[in-house]
Amino acid sequence: MNNIILCGFMGAGKTAVGKELAKLLEYNFIDTDELIEKEQKITIKEIFKKYGEQYFRDLEHEASKKIADMEKTVVSTGGGLMTYQYNCDAIKKGGKVIFLDASFYIICERIGEDDTRPLFKDKFKAEKLYNERKEKYKSVADIIIDGDMTVEKTVSEILKLI
Repeated sequence: MNNIILCGFMGAGKTAVGKELAKLLEYNFIDTDELIEKEQKITIKEIFKKYGEQYFRDLEHEASKKIADMEKTVVSTGGGLMTYQYNCDAIKKGGKVIFLDASFYIICERIGEDDTRPLFKDKFKAEKLYNERKEKYKSVADIIIDGDMTVEKTVSEILKLI
């Protein structure tokens, strides 16, 4: 089995599920946002503020290409990474894509008032973005999982399906 790539909207549980899944499979774990922050030595929020969204998207593409060359890795992708076809094409070469399909209501509960998510400041705009991205996630996914479940249940379902 190659890499397992988790996609979904911010707050869908990709990082929490990914870490647990990697531990059980004895795989490495990578969060694309954390990878970018580590390489850039700056937070995602600061990247958006200083350089804008397109610069960040370019960094995501570079991360996608690196990840495709990895092995035995569970990857938590940033919420927008898999909405760009060139990223999908790059990252899918390295494994199966699993969409964590969490409802917007659950996502709002999980995120709360977290101010580190620049695209979630305005809930109305965030919901519109959620609806736009959801179809893209579905179209790229090899497997779709109910993202409203607990981390443990989600991981259990993934293990059954892979």
